[in-house]
Amino acid sequence: MEREAERQAMIIEQLERRNVRDARVLKAMAAVPRHRFVPSALNQQAYADNALPIAEQQTISQPFMVAFMAEALMLRGNERVLEVGTGSGYAAAVLSLLAAEVWTIERFRSLAEAAAARLRAEGYTNIHVGIGDGTAGWPEHAPYDAITVAAAGPRVPQSLVAQLAPGGRLVIPIGSRDEQQLVRVVRTPSGFEQETLGPVRFVPLVGEEAWAEDDPPQNESSGA
Repeated sequence: MEREAERQAMIIEQLERRNVRDARVLKAMAAVPRHRFVPSALNQQAYADNALPIAEQQTISQPFMVAFMAEALMLRGNERVLEVGTGSGYAAAVLSLLAAEVWTIERFRSLAEAAAARLRAEGYTNIHVGIGDGTAGWPEHAPYDAITVAAAGPRVPQSLVAQLAPGGRLVIPIGSRDEQQLVRVVRTPSGFEQETLGPVRFVPLVGEEAWAEDDPPQNESSGA
């Protein structure tokens, strides 16, 4: 497989050494060709241990963070997953190998359409791409067994919490625009339990239930 040695080095040096242990997550990370999701000018840095810039002043998260968040969702293969912040489509590709179906929503039309085309070209058939305000989730397809958010908000959006299925897990960075903590919210029979997973730094989550921006887009399907 193309650039397989680089992916194996990434698994060993960046993931296993930082205690990513879920064998399914490691297998998915090894299977997805990250170099096909980064800008062509940065192709040689595709497996570097850092986030990389993409269009619209957004980023593709570092491999470790993609794996860490995927592991935190505790997926077993039969879940319905919502991702907020499609970006390049890389994390959605990883999630698609860990769950039954993935819905991913992106506020930038250009990113959503490019990601949908890329995912189709790579043969991912269980990913659905939408355009809109991710803080509102994607209620038409709720409830979700797991929700992951690839941008940081000032608080947990209640619309996302409401779309969790019983036993569902939500993983999201929460804090200021400069410093955040990654938290996991679990829907239990007695309510919602929240735990902190560690410090992180993400681009801001913009939308009705996060940081403000003029004229947020309305949800619409773009199809992958």
